[in-house]
Amino acid sequence: MATDVGEPPPSPQPPPADLYRDTWVRYLGYANEVGESFRAIVPVSLVWTSYGVATAYVTADAIDKGKKALATKSCEEGRTMRAAVAVVDTFIWQGLASVVIPGFTINRICAASLYLMGSMTRWPLSARKWATTAVGLSAIPFIIKPIDKSVDFLMDSSLRKLYSTEEKPSSSF
Repeated sequence: MATDVGEPPPSPQPPPADLYRDTWVRYLGYANEVGESFRAIVPVSLVWTSYGVATAYVTADAIDKGKKALATKSCEEGRTMRAAVAVVDTFIWQGLASVVIPGFTINRICAASLYLMGSMTRWPLSARKWATTAVGLSAIPFIIKPIDKSVDFLMDSSLRKLYSTEEKPSSSF
């Protein structure tokens, strides 16, 4: 296809938005951090429900990445293996970076803040619990990037060496 002289070549189309990475659906992965932040003031069953939501997000993202790996038009040989690697890599990465490590981190931050407020202030218990929730919620934006980078390093240093590829797996942000 020829272009007229002086016209810039057509720009390539940007890749389509990833439902699990580029839309509001991504925030479902943070449900358990929110649940942990509210642990002091809500029934524990709601906290566990938040883990269910986050785990459902992780599972859906892993399945989506596997389907996308299967749909590639590249050579048929190894296509199933690439899809399996995409599912496993995404599930482990997301499980660690979106559920396990942040959930533990927010839980410990909230437990420590509740304990410290109990020993250092004379605030009533209800005020300490709400303050603990605020501390947990405000910590979430600060822990995301360091945890993501740490999980990338962990995966690159261990599991990803078993199925080394020339391209970075799609589970990494």
